[in-house]
Amino acid sequence: MAKITKEDALRYHEEGRPGKIEVVPTKPHSSQRDLSLAYSPGVAFPCLEIEKQKDDIYKYTSKGNLVAVISNGTAVLGLGDIGADAGKPVMEGKGLLFKIFADIDVFDIEVDTHDSEKFIETVKNIAVTFGGINLEDIKAPECFEIEERLKKELQIPLMHDDQHGTAIISAAGMINALEIAGKNKEDVKVVVNGAGASAIACTKLLVSIGIRKENVVMLDTKGVLRKDRTDLNKYKELFATDRDIHTLAEALVGADAFLGLSSKNVVSQDMVRSMAQNPVVFAMANPDPEITYDDAMAARPDVLMATGRSDFPNQVNNVLGFPFIFRGALDVRATCINEEMKIAAVYALAKLAKEDVPENVSEAYNVKNLIFGREYFIPKPLDWRLITTVAPAVAKAAMESGVARKPIADWEAYKTELMLRLGHENMLLRGLTQRAKLDRKKIIYTEGTNLKVLKAANEVYHEGIAIPILLGDVDEIKQIIAENSLDLGDIKIIDPRSKAEEKTRERFAEMIWKKRQRKGITKDEASELAYNRNYFGIMMVETGEADAMVSGVTHEYGEVMGPALRLIGPRPNLNRISSMYIMLTKKGPFFFADTTVNLDPDANTLAEAALLTAEMVRRFNIEPVIAMLSYSNFGSIKPGEHTTGPERVRQAVSILHKNHPKLLVDGEIQANFALNRELRNTKFPFSKIANHDVNVLIFPNLSSGNIAYKIMQEIGGSEVIGPIIMGINKPIHVVPMECSVREIVHMTTIAAIDAQDAKKAKK
Repeated sequence: MAKITKEDALRYHEEGRPGKIEVVPTKPHSSQRDLSLAYSPGVAFPCLEIEKQKDDIYKYTSKGNLVAVISNGTAVLGLGDIGADAGKPVMEGKGLLFKIFADIDVFDIEVDTHDSEKFIETVKNIAVTFGGINLEDIKAPECFEIEERLKKELQIPLMHDDQHGTAIISAAGMINALEIAGKNKEDVKVVVNGAGASAIACTKLLVSIGIRKENVVMLDTKGVLRKDRTDLNKYKELFATDRDIHTLAEALVGADAFLGLSSKNVVSQDMVRSMAQNPVVFAMANPDPEITYDDAMAARPDVLMATGRSDFPNQVNNVLGFPFIFRGALDVRATCINEEMKIAAVYALAKLAKEDVPENVSEAYNVKNLIFGREYFIPKPLDWRLITTVAPAVAKAAMESGVARKPIADWEAYKTELMLRLGHENMLLRGLTQRAKLDRKKIIYTEGTNLKVLKAANEVYHEGIAIPILLGDVDEIKQIIAENSLDLGDIKIIDPRSKAEEKTRERFAEMIWKKRQRKGITKDEASELAYNRNYFGIMMVETGEADAMVSGVTHEYGEVMGPALRLIGPRPNLNRISSMYIMLTKKGPFFFADTTVNLDPDANTLAEAALLTAEMVRRFNIEPVIAMLSYSNFGSIKPGEHTTGPERVRQAVSILHKNHPKLLVDGEIQANFALNRELRNTKFPFSKIANHDVNVLIFPNLSSGNIAYKIMQEIGGSEVIGPIIMGINKPIHVVPMECSVREIVHMTTIAAIDAQDAKKAKK
């Protein structure tokens, strides 16, 4: 774990706008009319509607997506009772996590009282503001009474995360760890060290999922909770035992599992050695566990270990639960968070850990390949699938248990909505993936010995996006597949250099020679080129033995596109090919062209680029609205020796307006006017793209297009798909050398769609 200094932490919270969260308006507010609608007199109308029908508060206000994070500061992290004001940074942090992981808005509220009755009264009085309440950092045993009372007296989702968040994550991990260890829940002996709010909630939930209460031994700071002790409160009494066990060391002898929610270094290596075979050790004290990961592994190589830390495998982190539990509860307007909903979250998390892990999740944790097993049986907090796994499970459980007031009918649409909240996905990409699956195409990967390519092919294969074909040394590819526990089934692997492909090489060499014999290529040179995987792959696409090709992970752009242009070339009606990037933003998809091909295009090339981009965008079921960009606006820079750029754009627009009058395209125009509809319409109401939202940007040259998309990717935080080659006679696509597995999968999806459309065009 990276060292965090006091100075770094204080600077982080203080610099710029103090704190970590802010309130952002969601409605227009730039005019007097806007303000009159937002406040007086316009605001009176929704007020009156809510007075008539109280549930309309969800319709006209933010209540349905607003959670209160409420604390009195009596048990803040491991700092103890530091007070409500000192606890505020933690509550703000919780609000930030709610927002970034589940798009839930938060007000943090610190209640300055130790009196449980006053605290309960305060929460009840303000609850009308919120769709849900997350209780936080309240000490035991008061937290039990506070939660129980509020759950009875309020009709909105409410949860004390310190209890139930930890319980849900640890229970999911325990289910999987016991499965890996080959142990039955009903038979395992469990030792719980700690008897505070988290420990009691964790143990109660373990009992709910099948661990027998009589097999649990719990300890507090005074030792084992025994029935002959007179100092136990009613919550501790639930887990008191009459066995002749007094210390942690005694309790761990022969135990199957240890659950630690106490303090550091209370478990020794000898204690771990005394446990049963394949012991499960959840040492969750933070920041330092009851026994370190290294010490536990050194004591028992067969141990299955989890901690609360991110720098070791299997982190029990509440962020895996609370954002998505509240998301699901809010979305069905649940009246509470009940046991059924919590158990649904447990099993959803446990199941997710068994599924194939996206490569970008592995990369985020600097792990080569996450596979379900001893070092990975709890999902990672940055796994973007959590929201579409846990939230629907919780929502469904709320409906089935009768506490949902707004049932969900279309679960696929709901999952799409959840992904849109995160900005990792959108309808465009989902739609393309679905289209690709309907008619699976054979996609050649020329770099079959590259691990990224193999991981992408694995995902493509299992998702049903396409039928991968790998080029490369067969034995080497199979070895890499085995070493990384990939499952590519009976996927086709071809080694262009092998004896088995001799006749195919000879056939391809003959075709290459005939295509290039008047371009300086000899027959011997053609024979040599047939050994090259890019040439071999291109010829497979040319002959129809594959439908499309994806390359570029280990090759420069020109090493792929040069052969493709020489052997396949542009479509017959085109002079040049072009390229486009898709930028996935929170405002929707934007399409940038040309970004990789044409260095300094003339007017005809710019016009062709616009037409090719429009054609491609329509394939995605989106109507293109095109802005031809420049540093000038509609002739604001007069023609001259230093103004050839704007003049070329004007000429391109003129060509397009003349030959394609129905196409929504205009320019030359500056980027700010192109992207700001209100500003554009105010200044240039005559424009052909007035009253339309621009989604296609055609750049005046390669330099500006390339710079723009990379700025959007790095600073704007856009997810980028591309470059998409447009206008080539067969589907050949190139990925950037620095691309991720996710980008290769996206490009494969595009290539599959391209191949589908090419097939349709021939009919």
